[in-house]
Amino acid sequence: MRLLIDGYNLMHATYLFGSGNSAGTLHGAREAMLAFLASALSAGERRGTTIVFDAAGAPPGLPKTVHHDHLTIRYAREYADADALLEEIIERHRAPRGLTVVSSDHRVQRAARRRGCKYIDSDVWYRELSTRRAHRSNQQPQGKPQPGGSVDYWVEQFTNAEAADLEAELRAIESPKLKPKTTKRKPHAPPTAEGSIENPFPPGYGEDLLEE
Repeated sequence: MRLLIDGYNLMHATYLFGSGNSAGTLHGAREAMLAFLASALSAGERRGTTIVFDAAGAPPGLPKTVHHDHLTIRYAREYADADALLEEIIERHRAPRGLTVVSSDHRVQRAARRRGCKYIDSDVWYRELSTRRAHRSNQQPQGKPQPGGSVDYWVEQFTNAEAADLEAELRAIESPKLKPKTTKRKPHAPPTAEGSIENPFPPGYGEDLLEE
């Protein structure tokens, strides 16, 4: 575990209220925050993240630990509050200098400081994570470079052109019979001046020679 989050402390700093029938409820806000974390943290970060919630007034069947999209969620059952469980996790962590605690609660921050953990206020951490998430979502895959761009673009263009020419040559060789290319003859022009003719030969003259 590398990230320990004070659940409700962070939730009050997010202004996430949920949606649908659960909007505005504690359950809706909690689910909205978990969905945000699942989308903002990478899979590797989520696997190293534990979120602690209070369990006051929780139903008897509420489990101590659940998992949501690789996030580990612990409810402070059998503890006075979430702070008590957070303190215990911090105290027992085997590599406290590699642990970051997200909480604005001074009691939790003191526990982190005693063990040499890094800690950050919930609202500050949420703003930084939101900025990172927005920046990542705004990054669009780069399209094909336009003319005048990289050398790789022009190499690709010339390579494609050569391949097209080769394909045309192969098709010409494989064709059983090629028809000679004919050009459309211009109609015989009328006299351009008195008694003079632009073409000295009458229309059709010599075509029988071409056919032989």
